[in-house]
Amino acid sequence: MIDKLLPAPVITAEAFDDVPVSEMFPEEWALVARAVPKRQQEFGTVRSCAREALGRLGFAPAPLLPAADRAPQWPDGVVGALTHCDGYRGAAVARATDVLTLGLDAEPHAPVGDPGVLKLVALPEERAELARLAELVPDVCWDRLLFSAKESVYKAWYPLARRWLGFEDARITLDPTDATFTARFRVPGPVVGGRELTGFSGRWLIGSGLVTTAVVLPANRI
Repeated sequence: MIDKLLPAPVITAEAFDDVPVSEMFPEEWALVARAVPKRQQEFGTVRSCAREALGRLGFAPAPLLPAADRAPQWPDGVVGALTHCDGYRGAAVARATDVLTLGLDAEPHAPVGDPGVLKLVALPEERAELARLAELVPDVCWDRLLFSAKESVYKAWYPLARRWLGFEDARITLDPTDATFTARFRVPGPVVGGRELTGFSGRWLIGSGLVTTAVVLPANRI
């Protein structure tokens, strides 16, 4: 499914069922040995997806461990992103010579529901736009899509900026005509190639009970 969101230099792998936790490397298992089974399964399966994708780039199977900031430590010369939610795990990787950064997120295609949560996630102007979109296309859970887009933006932002980006720090505009979105940073962006980034563009897809979003910044764009 996510391969439809991402351009050819990006390699993807996904799973709708969990692999046995015994497939984890010992170093990975040590990190989740005391976790609840659900956490163990999602942790192990999403890494299995990552290894599958990395294998198609020519990398031998190896542990995929988080750094001190909890971000995945990818092999040298690789950028990537992981995502998981109930019933789904996905990974995307690319060579750093092709892609500077990428973000990926999957969520259940269901309303956020809690108005308090939506207020934390969405800017006032975004909430107004969500209401307009809900009238225009009522079968899309636009609030969940907005949340997912912000998650993808953060995952693409962090490897470049190495600092937090709050929900309120990026203004998302969702386009229902071509399943794309734009993000405009409301804080100073990371400087790449001598130029400050002011935002990202991304794509979204709904299917199999999920909403998925992705951001890709090609290396030739800088």
